[in-house]
Amino acid sequence: MATQPTKTLETFDNPTPERDYTIRIDLPEFTCLCPKTGQPDFATLHLEYVPESSCIELKSLKLYIWAFREEGAFHEAVTNEILSDLVDACQPRFMRLTADFNVRGGVYTSVVAEHKAADWTPPAVVSLP
Repeated sequence: MATQPTKTLETFDNPTPERDYTIRIDLPEFTCLCPKTGQPDFATLHLEYVPESSCIELKSLKLYIWAFREEGAFHEAVTNEILSDLVDACQPRFMRLTADFNVRGGVYTSVVAEHKAADWTPPAVVSLP
């Protein structure tokens, strides 16, 4: 059983590929290092996606996120890198990653990055009375 950080993302077959549904995952313990000062940056990552044929396996996601702990990265760059790696791993219909970074010097940063498959049309929103 792997207990070390790794950039390898594992997937499993989507159990219901015929239906659009949303998977939401919150990762409240993301850390990386400020590339300017080397000080730690802390964030909560909010992942939302509509899977196509595969889903992200959660333990591999945890170990993947852990792999950034000792890396220097600007907030914008690391958010987009993570989104790109997740999209490459599971080829979702839609994916959104929101990175809410903790305050640093009186400034909060929130970065939102999205991917939408070219051939996917989101379903219409249903409003119930």
